[in-house]
Amino acid sequence: MEKFDCLKLENQLCFPLYAASREILRKYTPLLKKIELTYTQYIVMMVMWDKKSLTVGELGKSLYLDTGTLSPLLKSMEEKGLLTRSRDKNDERVVTIAITQKGEELREKALSIPEAVGKCLSLSPEESKTLYTILYKILG
Repeated sequence: MEKFDCLKLENQLCFPLYAASREILRKYTPLLKKIELTYTQYIVMMVMWDKKSLTVGELGKSLYLDTGTLSPLLKSMEEKGLLTRSRDKNDERVVTIAITQKGEELREKALSIPEAVGKCLSLSPEESKTLYTILYKILG
């Protein structure tokens, strides 16, 4: 192995992860456009459909996103009527978000998205499960 082989793009684990992530997001874009969501808004909604209400900190932890990224995103989603934000009466630093009826109704429209994206990928169900397990192992 050459001294600088470790710096070749084809020898980097990060590059195929990055490129694959971008490719998958590209497949989501037209589907999400139909329901007027960005990918980041979509993953927020997936958590909200499941949890109904949680703090911004809890949401950030679930999505591996910081508050600085989430705050403008959540403000925009509140303006769309998908969720509400409220400050904790005992600790003003804590903001709780809750899904609205309009946000709940969006769930039905999003139901076909996972299957549609899955059909775009050339992975068997077993390969998908293995990749999922490996990716979450990387995330720790």
